[in-house]
Amino acid sequence: MPSPEFLAVIAITCLAVISPGPDFIVTSRNTLVAGRITGLATAFGVGFGLTVHVAAAIIGVGVLLTGSAMAFTVAKTLGGAYLIWLGIRTFRGATNDIPEGGRTAMTPVQGMFWGFVTNATNPKTAIFVVSLFLTVISPGTPLMTQLGYGVFIAMAHVIWFATVALLLSAPAVRAGLLSVKKSMERAFGAALVFFGGALLTGSR
Repeated sequence: MPSPEFLAVIAITCLAVISPGPDFIVTSRNTLVAGRITGLATAFGVGFGLTVHVAAAIIGVGVLLTGSAMAFTVAKTLGGAYLIWLGIRTFRGATNDIPEGGRTAMTPVQGMFWGFVTNATNPKTAIFVVSLFLTVISPGTPLMTQLGYGVFIAMAHVIWFATVALLLSAPAVRAGLLSVKKSMERAFGAALVFFGGALLTGSR
């Protein structure tokens, strides 16, 4: 039977992963622009970004972020600036044009990079992971178990955002979205700028 600790990790992770945020916007945007494969690659990028936060939490580096106001300010400035830049780029690049001949506006590798950087540079995600390891997971929990929790957290994000990519890339859904592609891209861009601005001006 799963331990209470593991059940708590599952519950908190599931609630966190489905909360709308930059990861959702980037995955949705990349799926719309470049299709299913790039959307799935973005989801895996988000999962890889999570491993950065998990590794930092396990080795203790993440505690610096939660305990140092300066470290948190630097992290949120970088993360916020990246989201704003990404949002402006998305908004300005919005178009109704659809690449022909199987070409896409973004390769799967680029999509994975977008997903990775978006997650890895988000200090709010770092705070979530570190807080989980500090408050829910016991210091006496074996290292291998902690690593297992980390793998679960990352895979939960991959599965959720892969599901988002699959749903949005379904022929009927994508056809409908492509009919308003320019407006959708602009909405995605504006949302990223909003999240970036909120990150820059918000507190912990």
